[in-house]
Amino acid sequence: MKKLIMLAFFAGFLTLSVSSCRDNKKTQEDALIEEMQDKGADIQVKDDGKKIKMETETEKAKIKTDDDGNTKIKKKDKD
Repeated sequence: MKKLIMLAFFAGFLTLSVSSCRDNKKTQEDALIEEMQDKGADIQVKDDGKKIKMETETEKAKIKTDDDGNTKIKKKDKD
């Protein structure tokens, strides 16, 4: 009986410790998209999400993802 209780305790502890380590942070891309949506940007998605262009009256932003998963972000003001 004591072994069963200890096994249940350690299983519960392991479950909690593994599930609490999940990363809930937003990626830089998600944060930029949300920021531009809040500003009312026109958003164009091309190539199944590999290229995203966003434009407001005052700024432009581009997010490109290559085949290896590398992401490039360009953001600049319109002048």
